[in-house]
Amino acid sequence: MEFKITSGHLKNARTKAVTTFLFKEQKKFPPEIQGLDNELDGAISQLKKELKFDGSEGKLLVVPTFGKGKTDFVILIGAGSKKNFHLDKARRLGAIAAKKAKELKIDRFLIDGETLAVKDSQPEIAQALTEGIILGSYKFDKYLSKKDEFKIKEVQIRVARRYRAEAEESSRTGKILAEAQNFTRDLVNEPGNVINPQKLAEIAEELAKQYGFEVKIYDEEEIEKMGMNAYLAVARGSGNPPRFIHLTYRPKKAKKEIALIGKGLTFDSGGLNIKPGDYMRWMKADKSGACAVLGIFKAIGELKPDVTVHGIIAAAENMPDGKAYRPDDIIKAKNGTTIEIGNTDAEGRLTLADALCYASELKPDAIIDMATLTGACVVALGEYTAGVMGNNQKFINEVLEVSEKTGEWMWQLPFNDMLREHIKAPHADVYNIGTTRYGGAITAGLFLEKFVDKKIPWVHIDIAGPAHNTRGWYYHPKGGTGFPVRTITTLLMKKAEE
Repeated sequence: MEFKITSGHLKNARTKAVTTFLFKEQKKFPPEIQGLDNELDGAISQLKKELKFDGSEGKLLVVPTFGKGKTDFVILIGAGSKKNFHLDKARRLGAIAAKKAKELKIDRFLIDGETLAVKDSQPEIAQALTEGIILGSYKFDKYLSKKDEFKIKEVQIRVARRYRAEAEESSRTGKILAEAQNFTRDLVNEPGNVINPQKLAEIAEELAKQYGFEVKIYDEEEIEKMGMNAYLAVARGSGNPPRFIHLTYRPKKAKKEIALIGKGLTFDSGGLNIKPGDYMRWMKADKSGACAVLGIFKAIGELKPDVTVHGIIAAAENMPDGKAYRPDDIIKAKNGTTIEIGNTDAEGRLTLADALCYASELKPDAIIDMATLTGACVVALGEYTAGVMGNNQKFINEVLEVSEKTGEWMWQLPFNDMLREHIKAPHADVYNIGTTRYGGAITAGLFLEKFVDKKIPWVHIDIAGPAHNTRGWYYHPKGGTGFPVRTITTLLMKKAEE
């Protein structure tokens, strides 16, 4: 899909469809839409009246031109209230436009960013529209015998002439971010019989080759030599051996050094504490954090920010067999902390524990981990919002601030000294589950805290809710969402400019 930034009057657009917007407060057409309406002998205003189109968010008005003017369709989309407008609404509207274009088999269209813009936001609007169109067009149909082969080929985004250069750069960034997110979605949606730990390592190697990253892949013998016994315990029950992945992007003029860790359970059966059937479904998505790390690396390979980035994935399968770890086992992690196993289905935090130790030894300026860690986080915040925790409030605030702009919803959960009491174990330093059913997302975060160097700012993002969904919302179709690729990549770009 090619994106072009354009200017000029809507009625002069040479493309198959012109898509523009009307805010609810606008009782009359702005001059640009009025010009189109005049070209069509009042057809837009007539249909608006007949269909009671009032600018409500997402409401559509499709007007065929029947040979009048230079386009086949004018598509008017309600933008909702201008007072409540924000960038993520532009993404949603872009997705609506893309879906309608596909429905009408329109492979080239113009979308009007200037009409949506508030003050000097046109470059940001151009980026958001680009992201929404690409993300809203996504479909995972790799294994379908009959595929919809129709593709949108070209999108023109209209902005005022004085913003064109900046909007071109912003749209390019949006395209890279959205395509990286779709790459992540593809990986999340692949089933466990296709992507296992070895395959995940191969994908990391392919990215390294494509973009010139450094890459190290450690097998089970090397993992054991490094003292990663918590991670190795989880992996032992599977016929597919683990792979520890370390990607590094190292620019010449790096201003910061950030370590990213993604939970990489390519399938999670629960181990000996096996999940019921309904809860085992969709566990191919337990690798979403790892897939996000790979997607972020795809994006930074294109954007090339001046910040060194480590991508760390402890890839494994959690399966039950005679070699699997058991409840009541006591395991020593890489940093010497002993862990008493309360439940083998609390496995992700064990793999992350050793990954966090490894990352801490690199002495980066900050660490971020992202993991589909707890159902408790979904209970607390719902399916669409990630829980954010950590040891540095300033760094947490930075992540939350960026997420507001990217539309990837996050909310801070508080570390609580009383909940720390609930992960104390009678026979080891820490339990891998809390002794209470309450605050499970927080006790999981407090567990992870024990494996991070206290001097290093660290943020934990529990993406169990928004990483995968069974219904779809806004510009996210059913399945993997690619959360939080755009947020973390944008944060890295911000760090590079500090």
